[in-house]
Amino acid sequence: MRPSDPPASSVPDRVDVAVIGAGIVGLATALQLLRRRPDLRLMVLEREDVVGAHQSGHNSGVVHAGLYYAPGSQKALLCREGKGLIERYCEEHGIPIAWPGKLVVALDEGELPRLAGLKERGLANGVEGLEELGPARIREIEPHVRGIRALWSPRTGITDFARVTRALADDVRAGGGAVELSRPVTAIERRPDALVLRTPRGPVQARTLIACAGLWADRVAALTGDRTGDAPSIVPFRGDYYTLTPEAAPLVRGLVYPVPDPRFPFLGVHFTRRIDGQVWAGPNAVLAFRRTGYRRRDVSCRDLAQTLANPGFRRLARRFWRTGAAEMWRDWWKGAFVRELQRYLPELRGDQLVFGPSGVRAQALARDGTLVDDFDLAGADRVLHVRNAPSPAATSSLAIGARLAAEAIDRFGL
Repeated sequence: MRPSDPPASSVPDRVDVAVIGAGIVGLATALQLLRRRPDLRLMVLEREDVVGAHQSGHNSGVVHAGLYYAPGSQKALLCREGKGLIERYCEEHGIPIAWPGKLVVALDEGELPRLAGLKERGLANGVEGLEELGPARIREIEPHVRGIRALWSPRTGITDFARVTRALADDVRAGGGAVELSRPVTAIERRPDALVLRTPRGPVQARTLIACAGLWADRVAALTGDRTGDAPSIVPFRGDYYTLTPEAAPLVRGLVYPVPDPRFPFLGVHFTRRIDGQVWAGPNAVLAFRRTGYRRRDVSCRDLAQTLANPGFRRLARRFWRTGAAEMWRDWWKGAFVRELQRYLPELRGDQLVFGPSGVRAQALARDGTLVDDFDLAGADRVLHVRNAPSPAATSSLAIGARLAAEAIDRFGL
């Protein structure tokens, strides 16, 4: 216990709704509930000492337009709705947002069928201004990028999602909700009329619970007794970025992405011009040895043992060991990383890249070893779970929050 912490009390805090997780999804959900039910007693419980400590504060800042997602999926529907909501929220709160556009580049003939499939998805999802380009038009938009065809999404945006998360926390507090930092939930007890959440600073008694726990989604679900056959487990993957030097940053005007290959679980390296003017290159995707393992040397024996003991992970590793080995090689040898980037940006030199930030992705994994691709929102009794919320969760956060708020009001009679 820190000196500033109040002593733990046996008398519980009593609330109508407890939200676990002060990331962007948890806070957006809390805000959407308070907008609909201003008189609710609501508390957000966060294990870290700041909001948005992990995925919400360690991402590239892209406001996605909905290009990649299967039409009719939760990702497609909530990304499209959420994009408009997050754009309005940023504008209303004076949070910088811009639309540099995204270029998805095909390097050879073998990628063209996948590019055509991506165009069909984008059109089905209503992506604004989507356009297929040839080499000359590619050079107009990104003069230093090389490719034979590309898709151009001019309304793909960028913002600072860490700042958005802090603004959401301020709005939750202003709306009468409590945001309790450094207050992890260690156990959950079910009673006939309530749930009792055990924390180091005393219990919280809640009528209902919404769990938006990100990297700890499966562990929090287990605390609630959610051990159904379809319950996914979380496997953490670290992504490292390089930052282009100020000399090299003008080589990229906006966002430059590869054509995704559906055979492989991750997108591949790309270039992202951020709202602060920096250009990030990456990320790779390697197994993190700790759920908050932002550095190569970060290891948790418990986290690593849980991952390696997971039969779904072992099946995944057997299928994609070559891809995994290539990612590890690029992670440890800068030259391999640079060569991958030079396929799209031939002028880039290794000395123009500085090792930059890292993020950890909470990847939900099904028991058969398949990656859970879509958002997974589930519930039982008095609990709602966000069991999987990968990208574009930040873009979709206010739409996910609205969906969860409406379901909680209907299901629990709030």
